[in-house]
Amino acid sequence: MMFPIRDENPQLNTPLVTYGLISLNVIAWLLLQGAGTAETLHQSICTFGLIPADLTSHEIASSRLMCAIDGNPDWYTLASSMFMHGSWMHLIGNMWFLWIFGNNVEDSMGSMRFAIFYILSGIAASATQIIADTGSIVPMVGASGAIGGVMGAYIVLYPKVHVHMFFFFRTFAIPAIMMLGYWIVMQLVGGFSSIGAKGGGVAFWAHIGGFIAGMALIFLFKNEQLLARHPYRGWNQKQHATDAWKKVPTRQGAWK
Repeated sequence: MMFPIRDENPQLNTPLVTYGLISLNVIAWLLLQGAGTAETLHQSICTFGLIPADLTSHEIASSRLMCAIDGNPDWYTLASSMFMHGSWMHLIGNMWFLWIFGNNVEDSMGSMRFAIFYILSGIAASATQIIADTGSIVPMVGASGAIGGVMGAYIVLYPKVHVHMFFFFRTFAIPAIMMLGYWIVMQLVGGFSSIGAKGGGVAFWAHIGGFIAGMALIFLFKNEQLLARHPYRGWNQKQHATDAWKKVPTRQGAWK
């Protein structure tokens, strides 16, 4: 599996909201989800996770329910679900992607706008997943839909910035448009493959919805004056910054 290590995009301002979002997710995991303790984790997912059938008032046999549904839609879960996670790896993976791509997107619009942008992307992601399966009784949790919005904005803002990837003990760098393009194609493949499937799994349509929302919302939220300070905005990335498919040295005198 390919995994991003870092990007070659300078951070111009302190990404206060990116730091804050990561902190909130970690705090929620530790305090509300008991750091993955079985009983607390289950309770938190049922309380704060988004259940499509709950919000659409879809009739479901009670014997099939993982979580109790009382007939009163819990609309707050559109937001609360994006701060819940299912495991340590789920949390770490999401926060790592937010760390790599969030700071430069926040740079492009300022902290307050970024906070609103992030929440709207997450809500759009949740709405997409609901539309994809209105009768689902599986609670949806995770920040990946909102982070999909961040990545959608990034591919519009910085398509040629090189992202360093780790793959089978090797590192290499490719343009963001290739890395993020590959990511969204995989989500589309997973999304169409999951149509009609029952039970839990990856919320591919939330990822897709967030990504598309981010690509659209960035045109409303970006600040041209802030963005003009970035040397690699748009297609301005210099070709010599990193040879796209060249292996990256991990220590002096050694290549992986």
